[in-house]
Amino acid sequence: MNERDGRGRQERADAVDREMAARLLPGPVVRALGRWWEVNASAYADGTPGAHFVRYTPGRWAQITPWPKALAPTSAGGDAAVSRAEVASAVADALRREAFREALVATYVWGKGKRGSPSGSGPASLQKILAAESLDTALAHAVTTLSEHSAEAAYAGLQGLVPGFGPSFYTKFLYFAGKTVPSATGPQPLVLDRVLARRLRSLAQAVGRETGHDPDGSIANWVWRDRNWSPHRYAVYLSFMQAAASQAAAAGTWPPDASPDLLEYALFSASWT
Repeated sequence: MNERDGRGRQERADAVDREMAARLLPGPVVRALGRWWEVNASAYADGTPGAHFVRYTPGRWAQITPWPKALAPTSAGGDAAVSRAEVASAVADALRREAFREALVATYVWGKGKRGSPSGSGPASLQKILAAESLDTALAHAVTTLSEHSAEAAYAGLQGLVPGFGPSFYTKFLYFAGKTVPSATGPQPLVLDRVLARRLRSLAQAVGRETGHDPDGSIANWVWRDRNWSPHRYAVYLSFMQAAASQAAAAGTWPPDASPDLLEYALFSASWT
């Protein structure tokens, strides 16, 4: 692709982004969120997804150190569960001690949940990440950048820095770190993974068709791909989610004081159709 083609593609992507920012969530999605809230209001009455928990098998992570005390001992048999609130507390404690690897382990295990296995992409991948000499510096710099600048800047600083440590997991680290060390400017960090990217891709495809900016969906497929999103794309995502949370609240079927991460969890966990 030559420079002119690349510039034209980015201009089309920017046009779709502007339309999405103006339109936000379509009516059917807002109504689906209202139905989700009716079912889940008692579980998340504080307007946050803090009670959202994942199940994991501690014994599968036996080779991982340092192991956070908030997680069940790796010697424990069977499965265990850990909530977002518990991970946030564990990360806050770890950051106070500058135990950045411990904070990462807590967020990584939560992110993998039951998908982790001794020989699979969970513990084995985490072990490789933890072996990186640059990891402590990278994580410490990300937290400092978040506190002094923005979530987008912290994201950019981690991009491609540690082999095997991609956005689906370092946005989890940033999300939980942001509970203790808020972003100095701009929206607070949120998790962005393949599921959420596909949700935004479906919206972008619809907007692109309706406006003619992206009739075949190729631009949406490019910017909302399954992995390796640009820092700009992460910033677009955070701004969209913040605005969409306000939109949903204004509809009267979503809690008015809900945090954007409740919307992130709802969009991740619920069907839109």
